[in-house]
Order: sequence, then structure tokens, then C-alpha cells
Amino acid sequence: MQIDQSPPLRVVHPALVHLALAVGGFAIGTTEFATMSLLPYFARDLGIDAPTAGNVISAYALGVVVGAPTIAVLAAKMSRRSLLIGLMLFFGVANALSGIAPTYHWMLLFRFLSGLPHGAYFGISALMAASLVPANKRVAAVSRVMLGLTIATVIGVPLANILGQVVGWRWGFALVAALSLTTAALVGLYAPQEKADGAASPLRELGALRRPQVWLTLATGAVGFGGLFAVYTYLADTMLAVTKVSPAMIPVALVVFGVGMTAGTAIVPRFADRHLMPSAAVLLLWSAVTLLLWPAAAPHLPSLLVAVFAIGFGGAYGVVLQTRLMDVAGDAQALAASLHHSAFNTANAIGPLFGGMAIRAGLGWTSTGYVGCALALGGLAIWLLAWRLSSGEPPHAVSAERLPIH
Repeated sequence: MQIDQSPPLRVVHPALVHLALAVGGFAIGTTEFATMSLLPYFARDLGIDAPTAGNVISAYALGVVVGAPTIAVLAAKMSRRSLLIGLMLFFGVANALSGIAPTYHWMLLFRFLSGLPHGAYFGISALMAASLVPANKRVAAVSRVMLGLTIATVIGVPLANILGQVVGWRWGFALVAALSLTTAALVGLYAPQEKADGAASPLRELGALRRPQVWLTLATGAVGFGGLFAVYTYLADTMLAVTKVSPAMIPVALVVFGVGMTAGTAIVPRFADRHLMPSAAVLLLWSAVTLLLWPAAAPHLPSLLVAVFAIGFGGAYGVVLQTRLMDVAGDAQALAASLHHSAFNTANAIGPLFGGMAIRAGLGWTSTGYVGCALALGGLAIWLLAWRLSSGEPPHAVSAERLPIH
């Protein structure tokens, strides 16, 4: 394949477009992670126990898995600007409804609906962000969008949790709804007025599923990301049972994790734009090593915080995988880019599942580190296979296509 040499879209303020898209990432990241911290409050108000309330989290993840490919295929002929505005308006309404859900079953429905735009938004945002810059700056552009999500783990999640404690959990969802509407307005103001791709069609998008490299990249994310979630999901329980700290230290550790992921997302693109495949391999190996050290680090708070930061830093390979999907998707960019977040949420299911199995088997809370290490190495093995099979292709086989502006 030929490298896409077409010039980037001409916009007056590309940085403002990236900022607008990142605000949407901040809104999504806030609701995705804050819902876990608000679980005790809405479980009590809705009259359900904690395990049952956990189904609300799963309903959102299911919405992501279903919505990402479905929206990308059905909306293939829409302009990216119009689609992003529509997605954030829908996301805002669904989160507002979550905030007024009268019963558990209504909450399940509204969280499922909230998850539908998640993957498509990030996928289309990544394509738009990359289309505004030269090909050798794509990873950095995608990382700016993803920084919104990682910063949400540092600021948005604690803020939503404070709102939940002080004025009620429903206001945490109101915050996300307001951020979503703000994003829609910013995208409307700053995103380029591009023409929709006349050749786009649902069948063309589905063509991405015929490409082995797309499946290998998605499998890397689904397995490799699982390692991070194996530890993150049981972090609070590990700190209470193994580190034996006050519950007040748990939010501190969560912030440290978010800072680590934000740092990785900001730093890694400096290298990945020139060395995409090696960067992903190094990050997966980094994750395997830091997760392997987790059992030794967990008993002591200082070493635990260092390990949490390091594990969070390794999460930056999500940006690399997103960019890799742009390279291997051919002309089915939207579906492949959106499917990345389906893979991410698959990892969110795999990691806690295997980590929980190890804990229930009597291996202890810190055994999640060994589970995570195994998953990270599994992701690395898949990535190395993809790298070997793609050894004959150009460094950037396909870039996010540039669309003409009206």
C-alpha cells in the first residue's frame, strides 16, 4: 500500500479542535470510572446490593461493545463533525437519564444507552484528530484526545465522587451530561466543515473485518489491556487487606494511577510516531514487568504507589494500538478505530474475571499481579506475531484519510 501523502485538513485552530475532542474524552472517562466509585450510593438508593449494582457497570461496557461497531457501520456516510455532535448529544441525554433513574432496571437501561456512543466517539475523534496533522504526528494527535480520558481519572472521577458524597450520586451524572453538551457545542464551533466521503458505505466499513492485522491488533488490546484491569479492579480491596491502610488512601492511589496514565499518554507519542511497532512491544513488556512486581510492592504504601504509577504509565499503549488500527484498516477507518474501544472493554471484562478466579482459588489479593503479567505477555505475543506478519509493509501503511472542507 502507498503511504497517504495528502495534506492535513486546513483549519484555523487545530489545537482547539483537539481540545474540544478531549473534553468529550474527559466526559466519557469521568462517567466510565466514576460510576464504580458511586456504586455504594446508588445501590443504597435503588434498594439493591453491591454485586447486583455491579451489573450497572457491566451494562455500560456492553453498550460500548455493541455500539462501537454498530454506529461506525450505520453512520458510514455521515460527516465526522455531524456524527461527533450527535454522539455527544445522545451521550449527554443518556447520562442525564441515568441521574434520574427511578429503579434498578431503568438504571440498567440508561447505562447501556450511555455506553453506545463511547467507542464510536473515540474512534471518530481519533480519525479527525489525525486528519489535522501530518502523518508523522498522528500518534501525538490521537494522544491529545485520549488525554481527556486519562485526566478524567485524576480530576473528573474525584470530583464526581465528591458530588456524590455531598449532594447525591445523581449529580455525578449531571456533571457528565453538562460536559457532554459542552463538547457538542465546542465541536460545532471548532471542528472542520468537511464533506462526507461519498464512497463510504456500511459494506466498505465491514471490509475491515476481512483484514487479519485488524483482528491481531484488536486481540492485542483485548488481552494486553486485561493485565492492567486485573490489578486496578481489586486495588481498593488489596490496599485494605494487604497494605492495611485507611480507606482515605484509596482515592490517593486512584489519582496516582491516573497521573501515571496521563504521563504515559503524554510522553509515549514522542517515540511512537517514529517507531510505532517497537513502542507497543516495549510498553507491553513494561506492563508485564510492573505487574509481576505488584505482589512485592503491595504490602508497603510507598512501593505500592510507585507500582500503581508504573502500571498506569503502561496504559499508554492504548494510543499506539489506536494508531495501528488506522494503518491496517484500509478504507474502513471508522469501524476499525471504533472497535478499539470494544477491545478495551473486553479487556475490562477479562482482567477482573481471571483476577477474581485467582483470588477465589485462595492465591491472595496480590495474585492479580501474576494474572496481569500473564495477560500482558499474552498481548505481547500477539503483537509480535502481528509485527512479524507485517514486516513487509511500509511503516505507515494507511493513514487516516484527509477529507476536503466545504
